[in-house]
Amino acid sequence: MKILVINAGSSSIKYQLLDMSTGKDLASGIVERIGEEMGSITYKTDSKIVNEQPFPTHREGMVEVINMLTDADKGVVKDKAEIAAIGHRIVHGGELFFEPVEVNAEVLQGIRDCIPLAPLHNPGHVIGIETAMELFPGVRQAAVFDTSFHQTMEPKVYMYGIPYEYYKEYGIRKYGMHGTSHKYVARETAKLLGKPLEECNIITVHLGNGASISAVKKGKCYDTSMGLTPLGGIIMGTRCGDIDPAIVGFIAERKNQSAKEVVATLTNESGLKGICGSNDLRDIHARIAEGDERAALALDMACHRVRQFIGAYAFELGSVDAIVFTAGIGENDPEYRARSLSGLENFGITINKDKNLNWDRTPSFISDDDGAVKVAIIATNEELEIANDTVKVLGL
Repeated sequence: MKILVINAGSSSIKYQLLDMSTGKDLASGIVERIGEEMGSITYKTDSKIVNEQPFPTHREGMVEVINMLTDADKGVVKDKAEIAAIGHRIVHGGELFFEPVEVNAEVLQGIRDCIPLAPLHNPGHVIGIETAMELFPGVRQAAVFDTSFHQTMEPKVYMYGIPYEYYKEYGIRKYGMHGTSHKYVARETAKLLGKPLEECNIITVHLGNGASISAVKKGKCYDTSMGLTPLGGIIMGTRCGDIDPAIVGFIAERKNQSAKEVVATLTNESGLKGICGSNDLRDIHARIAEGDERAALALDMACHRVRQFIGAYAFELGSVDAIVFTAGIGENDPEYRARSLSGLENFGITINKDKNLNWDRTPSFISDDDGAVKVAIIATNEELEIANDTVKVLGL
């Protein structure tokens, strides 16, 4: 059984075709710069193809994805009819969606209703679903929400200290993101521990250009770092993370900007990039080696915030079985991992230097054998999690 996973953004379509009988990734790639004068499509199987061509709308992009998948030479299916179902990644489901659902007209409208909570993401998701429904008539589709894993948080955790009517009228509360990734790595960590997930307390650390941390208590999300939007929490590549909210008004007044313009700066020009001018960790490490103080400050600040959240969540959970790193930075940057946990030895949190530096990309512990809290690295697989949820919700 083959499942196509789609993550449609405002100007891109990420896609992955999985064979659920083997769990194998048959093909994957991305259509980029949709709506611009010239776009591109990347198609990866055992080899990689990159073609440049214009994609006026998502429809042309999706048509080309189908063409690549069914190509006589490079394709992995003979006909698109081999695709049993389509799973869509949806960033924000608000309080409407607590679990994956089969797509229908009501669900599609609900995703539209959540656009104010994710104006950069949900519009593209709607277009992606509508395009897939047109090009795959009769094929069942599922929506899998980044926010759903976090819906087990209690009101004392997800509510903000603002007038209650803002929550009732506008749904302003903590929702969290990256839920598909946190869910996947928490379950895989429980397997490493040899315990049922329902018996585990785990801190999941998803570190990429966008980053978040979650406290998983007895298998369910208890708390998470991102808030109403993906802007909150720890310092990220271009996002500021948690700040004094009065800063928005302060900057707006002095820069003669609107709140929207300030938030755009906090989203796209802040974080590591705002501090040192770059959000590429490879560049930052190279600059640190050359004595660049701003680059060193940026890394110190980012790791400090990660450590703060880990410490806070450890106290919230009461006891911690494991801390797991995942995503692009979490999986590939041993120095970032080491700095984030530096100084926590008295709490039973240690990293084995050799294991940390020589991780072989298999799910494994990098902590010392006698450490009270296990530290693991697990490569996230959000597409497989979405495919599994699609199969489950559709009863395939």
